[in-house]
Amino acid sequence: MTEIATLGGGCFWCLEAVYDELRGVESVESGYSGGPVPNPTYRQVCTGTTGHAEVVQVTFDPEVVSFREILEVFFTIHDPTTLNRQGADVGPQYRSAIFYHDEEQRRVAEDLISELEAEGVWDDPIVTEVTPFEKFYVAEDYHQEYYRNNAYQPYCQVVISPKIAKFRKQYLERLKA
Repeated sequence: MTEIATLGGGCFWCLEAVYDELRGVESVESGYSGGPVPNPTYRQVCTGTTGHAEVVQVTFDPEVVSFREILEVFFTIHDPTTLNRQGADVGPQYRSAIFYHDEEQRRVAEDLISELEAEGVWDDPIVTEVTPFEKFYVAEDYHQEYYRNNAYQPYCQVVISPKIAKFRKQYLERLKA
């Protein structure tokens, strides 16, 4: 039986590209979550007024990769200390967010954040929001598998490729064959 994680960590292209390579992940879909506007478009979400974050919905096999491990990767590939921004991407749509699907996911997320804070991994406090999952809206087709289809585009080369390289180096034993 699979589980779902819904995560916002800046640009969804970056998260999707990494989770596509993680063993135990069955699928990754880019989309929008966390706002009241029904069926938002990318153009609407980019205005920062819909309340939605760019997210990935990760379907995974908990027998192979745990929710905690999904989150450990999440905290490795984005900066959870910057409010409503990741690098040059600024706005509430780029916020760091974990939309939990049940109480166990909420507990795991809050426990991991507490541990990371106690370890002092970052100089600034973690601002990742941990909120109940409500609705996921699939992003437009051209956003799906964006990195895989556009790897040589400048944004992919400058922003996404280094994140993937860091992930591969740190989680080599957890990559898909």
